[in-house]
Amino acid sequence: MNDSPYIVTATAENFAETVLERSREVPVVVDFWAAWCAPCQMLMPILHRLAEEYEGQFILATVDTDQEQQLAQEFGVRSLPTVKIFRHGTVVDEFMGAQPEAMIREIIERHIEKAADKLLTAALVAMDSGNWEQARTLLEQAREMDPGHLQVALNLARVLIRANAPQQAIAVLDSLPFEQREESAVKSLRALARFAQTAKEAPPAEALRDKVEREPDNLQARYQLGARLMVEEDYEGAMEQFLEIMRRDRAFEDDLGRRSLLEAFEILDNKGELVNRFRRHMASLLY
Repeated sequence: MNDSPYIVTATAENFAETVLERSREVPVVVDFWAAWCAPCQMLMPILHRLAEEYEGQFILATVDTDQEQQLAQEFGVRSLPTVKIFRHGTVVDEFMGAQPEAMIREIIERHIEKAADKLLTAALVAMDSGNWEQARTLLEQAREMDPGHLQVALNLARVLIRANAPQQAIAVLDSLPFEQREESAVKSLRALARFAQTAKEAPPAEALRDKVEREPDNLQARYQLGARLMVEEDYEGAMEQFLEIMRRDRAFEDDLGRRSLLEAFEILDNKGELVNRFRRHMASLLY
């Protein structure tokens, strides 16, 4: 019998309480094993040692599949050992076989809430309440704790763009590791920040509309107007300006019209009716 407060034996009778409900507080690592399974005997000491080391940051629940065949069947266990990680009542990760400790540690680390995660949660609540200054403070604190935390960086960039500090938002995104900078969400926010930087330095939208109407070939004014409209989420109006730049002069600022359209598509996640329509318009000018 195990006396550790961090390790429990899960059964069909107590699974809802010991695994599903507890996983709403911390991750629960469920080890499906059997006494006759040699790899299970290799894996179990590693999991026990990690549970003790992390001191309640996750709970280890062991399921003897010989005794709990119904649980094994319910969760699709087809080979032993199988380890499933539960969070907020659902399986969020899993692995099979006796894996190296370093890999197991890495998998568990993905789901353990850190101090930066708590600050991020508080910041998201502040954002939902419209308290953007508080959200910014919390996110900056979280970033100091964990500079590589992608969700912290993304939300801080959003807050900075809203606070009319796009250059700072770009600096936050550019500080991420290369593989994270290549993610679509990062590219999308960087594009939006660049438009926000242009809009910040541009005349008001009405003045730009007047200038474009008086000077249709003033492509710099068209680009500034498009950038302002992107920030204001008038995506169709913005893309009409970028398309018109393409139509009038492909050489302007190294094909700025086409490049701006591609960035607009990135912001819109490269899908949707609007993106498809303007992609067709762009293609007709290219070919």
